[in-house]
Amino acid sequence: MKIIVPMAGRGSRLRPHSLTTPKPLIAVAGSPIVHQLVHEIAKVVASPITDIAFILGDPAFFGEAVENSLKILATELGATPHIFRQLEPLGTGHAIMCAATILEGPAVVAYADTLIRADLSLDPTADAVIWVKQVEKPEAFGVVELNAKNTIVNLVEKPKEFVSDLAVIGIYYFKEIEALKASLEKVVKQNLKPGEEYQINQGILSMMEEGKIFKAGKVNAWMDCGNPEVTLQTNAAMLQFKADEGEELIDPTAVIENSTIISPCFIGKGVQINNSEIGPGVSIGEGTIIENCNLKNTLIQNHSHLTNITTEKAMIGNHVRYKGNPTFVSLGDYSEMH
Repeated sequence: MKIIVPMAGRGSRLRPHSLTTPKPLIAVAGSPIVHQLVHEIAKVVASPITDIAFILGDPAFFGEAVENSLKILATELGATPHIFRQLEPLGTGHAIMCAATILEGPAVVAYADTLIRADLSLDPTADAVIWVKQVEKPEAFGVVELNAKNTIVNLVEKPKEFVSDLAVIGIYYFKEIEALKASLEKVVKQNLKPGEEYQINQGILSMMEEGKIFKAGKVNAWMDCGNPEVTLQTNAAMLQFKADEGEELIDPTAVIENSTIISPCFIGKGVQINNSEIGPGVSIGEGTIIENCNLKNTLIQNHSHLTNITTEKAMIGNHVRYKGNPTFVSLGDYSEMH
């Protein structure tokens, strides 16, 4: 089994945090988004993972350090890493075709901007599976249309009239991904008009027209990391999942003095917490110092220093220095505020 991870976007909705760190590498609940996504897929897919391909954008932003961290991730799972580049933002289908040289055999395609909890069981009668989540407002999502046999017969983006309430979450399985490759090759041969892109849906719909059977798979939880406030909700949810699964969330090197920790919280390596109340729903990255604070539902990256803060919602980047008492704050890397 191969995993294909398109992650070339700049994550503009998550700025300022994605200005210096690619969104899939931002840590949520103690670990980068893409690391958690790939590990979850590897855990719940029965077949061994042989190859993992990461499709990155401009090398000036997705540089050598990013490449190395992703290669380590793949190697840790016993897979061969592959790095491809999408240098123009020409759509989701174009991103997949950047990895054309390894598109053969069974594969999962997973877009690295969400986190899941799922049983990714594979229907043996299906040529492909599209994972979905039931949502309250389907008009805000791309949804699948099913026939009486629960086979997917259409994909509809933000339907104005009700089609279904099953939203596409951006994870797909192809029994033979070369079939998707062949369909996308036909799409890419078409000349784009200004502003148009090559989308994965175009390849999928072409496969359906050729008689390929698509089934819907359902996830237990689907969590977005699109903007700071939603990412805080995802952070809290992931912390609860990890606590329920028995994962140790407080690093033994953390120094906690005269403070109360209300579970679930992630506290990273070398963190110092003094005279504070932390939690629930708080993640604190490596080397961060917290003094005289009361923090809830807060996500802090590495090597920051927070003093005299009381907040119930905050997302704070790396190397931030902050003293204050906000209602909600979102500070990118290397910010300083007094």
